Amino acid sequence: MEILPKTLGTRPRLAVEVRAEGVVAARAEDAAAMLTAVSRADLAEGAVAPGLKAGNFVDKTAVTAAVRRALDGVVAGGRERLRDVTVVVPDAAVRVLFLDFDELPSKSVEALPVVRFRLKKLLPFDADHAMVSYQVMSSTKGSVQLLAVAMPKDVLEEYEGAVLAAGYLPGAVLPSTLAALAGLEEDAAAPVLVVNAGAGAVTTAIAQGGTLLLHRSVDMGMNAPVEASTAILPTDHSSWLDEPGGVDRFEAEARMQSSVVETEVLREVGLRMAAREAVQAVSVAAAYFEDSLQSSPDTLLVAGTLGAENIAAMMEESGVQGMRVREMVDSGMIEAGAVTTRVPRGWLAGVRGALKN
Repeated sequence: MEILPKTLGTRPRLAVEVRAEGVVAARAEDAAAMLTAVSRADLAEGAVAPGLKAGNFVDKTAVTAAVRRALDGVVAGGRERLRDVTVVVPDAAVRVLFLDFDELPSKSVEALPVVRFRLKKLLPFDADHAMVSYQVMSSTKGSVQLLAVAMPKDVLEEYEGAVLAAGYLPGAVLPSTLAALAGLEEDAAAPVLVVNAGAGAVTTAIAQGGTLLLHRSVDMGMNAPVEASTAILPTDHSSWLDEPGGVDRFEAEARMQSSVVETEVLREVGLRMAAREAVQAVSVAAAYFEDSLQSSPDTLLVAGTLGAENIAAMMEESGVQGMRVREMVDSGMIEAGAVTTRVPRGWLAGVRGALKN
C-alpha cells in the first residue's frame, strides 16, 4: 500500500478523508484537481480517536456509515461503487520522519529493508509490522536525505476496512498534511508555511518547490473537555421528568437549556484552546522558517477543520503579526455546484491534494 503521494496516472479519481470531526469526500476529473463533487458526513465526538494503536475507530459502524454517505455523495448516485479511492488518514495515525544516509541502494526493493532497519530505533511501534514508504528529498555524493512514512498495519487496516465495508476499494493511502501539500504548485519557487489543525492535533509544515523542509505534529489534547461535555448531556432529555418527586415542564426546559449552553461554552473553550495551540505551533515553525531560509513567512496557508478564521483571530489576539492567513483551498479550486452539503474549505485540503498530480 502506497502511503506517500504518487503520480496521478496510478491514483484514483475519488478521495476520502477520515478525521475525528467527520468524513469528507471529493471527486476530480483530471490532474488539475478542480473539485467537481464534494460531500461531508459528520461523526459523533469520540467515534474516531486517531493514534498509533489499534482502536482508532471507537464506533466502527458509525465510521463506516459516514464513509459510505460521503463517498456516495460524490459518485453518480452510488452507481460507481467498487471504484478505487485514495484514503487520507489523520497525521496522528502515522509517523513522518527525515532520515539521512551516506548511501542507499537505488532500487526500492533493496533500499526499503535498509530504511525499515533504521526506523526500528525511531518508531514507537514495531517497524517490522508497519507499512513503510519513503521518498528521496535530496541526493549528493556521500549523502542521501529521504522522507519516510510509517503506519502500524493494524491501524492502516482499520481505515482501509471502513472503505471496503462502505463498498469501495482503498487505493493509495496518504497522511493528511502530506496529502494537503500535494495540492501545492510544485514549480512555485517561494517557500510556504502550512498549518493543518483540527480536533486533537496540529501539524505544521514548510515546503519549497515540491521539497518538504519541515513536518512537525503536536498532540493538542483538545478532545477531553469536548467529550466530557457530551457525556454529561443526556441523549433523552425526557428522562429528567422521571426523577423522584417529579420535575415540572418549565424546570425541565430550564435544565435542558442550561446543559446546552454549558455544552456550547465547553465547545468554545475547546476551540479556543485548539486555536491557541495551533498559533503556538505556527510560531515555532515560523522561527524555523526564518533560521533555515533567512526570511520571514508572509503567508500562512491553513488546512484542517479549525479553519483560517479561527487561527487568524487567535494570532491577532496573541500578538502574532506579519503573516497573511488564508485557506489552502480557494473558491477557484471548486467547480460551481460541486458542494451539496456545507463543507468548510479547510476540510478539503487533504482530499484535493490527494486528487492532484
